[in-house]
Amino acid sequence: ALEPLSVSLAIGVAWAITGYLSHPNFYCSYVECCPSEGHRINATALRAQLDAKLFGQHLAKDVVLKAVMGFTNNPSPKKPLTLSLHGWAGTGKNFLSQILAEHVHPAGLRSKFVHLFLATLHFPHQEKVKLYKEQLQNWIRGNVSACPHSVFIFDEMDKMHPGLIDAIKPFLDYYEQVDRVSYRKAIFIFLSNAGGDLINKAALDFWTSGKRREEIQLKDLELMLSVGVFNNKNSGLWHSSLIDRNLIDYFVPFLPLEHKHVKMCVRAEMTARGYAVDEKIVQAVADEMTFFPKEQKIYSDKGCKTVQAKLDIHEDF
Repeated sequence: ALEPLSVSLAIGVAWAITGYLSHPNFYCSYVECCPSEGHRINATALRAQLDAKLFGQHLAKDVVLKAVMGFTNNPSPKKPLTLSLHGWAGTGKNFLSQILAEHVHPAGLRSKFVHLFLATLHFPHQEKVKLYKEQLQNWIRGNVSACPHSVFIFDEMDKMHPGLIDAIKPFLDYYEQVDRVSYRKAIFIFLSNAGGDLINKAALDFWTSGKRREEIQLKDLELMLSVGVFNNKNSGLWHSSLIDRNLIDYFVPFLPLEHKHVKMCVRAEMTARGYAVDEKIVQAVADEMTFFPKEQKIYSDKGCKTVQAKLDIHEDF
């Protein structure tokens, strides 16, 4: 027969082990968990990463950093954070959204709590818009129920069928709950090329008047941008209730990139590949890019989008 002391000790050890294994910190070190209510984004780390990896976008970095930190540090936000990022391809919209997602959920786009929608892939057919609306609502409802801190990224908004995005209006509004689910801790990010022409023209006007691009402020572009995409049938936000009801918190402009920014992208890509930075190659890649306007050749017409491909032909260096 076992002695009572031995039995008690064995039971105690078993309970201790069970408690340790079931502790959230232990469990979440092996399985991705939704952040706790007290979760905060490291502002210093986020700023450092944006400074090191996102070039030529002083305005976007400043606006997004302040918006995100203000939102995540608020214990009781009144609505989800909704950002609409606008600018030509290659200016850093996708890059910024990925960095932000990684600071909310370390797995970034691989996280089960980060959801990326591509208009041409997930919503290709105009005749199925009603079905897409239902599917989108069900998907968002189910995922926010599982994790209040879910992140939803809608890419190619300028290819979204008119009216489709309005399906998510109830989730972005100032409601405490919708069908017993609170959406106030979620983040919604729209990515769009729409409005890029307006941003480029404004940047060129600043340059023509002798002003530095760093002098451009959000107030110089945001109203023009919101009105422009609201009246643009190919913006995905044409006559959208999201704009009409002021549910998009910030329209974030991404400025066209200059030669110096393209070179920064080349250097960063060379470093990422483990190469020593060779300024001759940096210049060669930049020279292969095309710039506009035709006479002044100030801005890259593809941003940094083709830098990787251009660098590939210099791989032997």
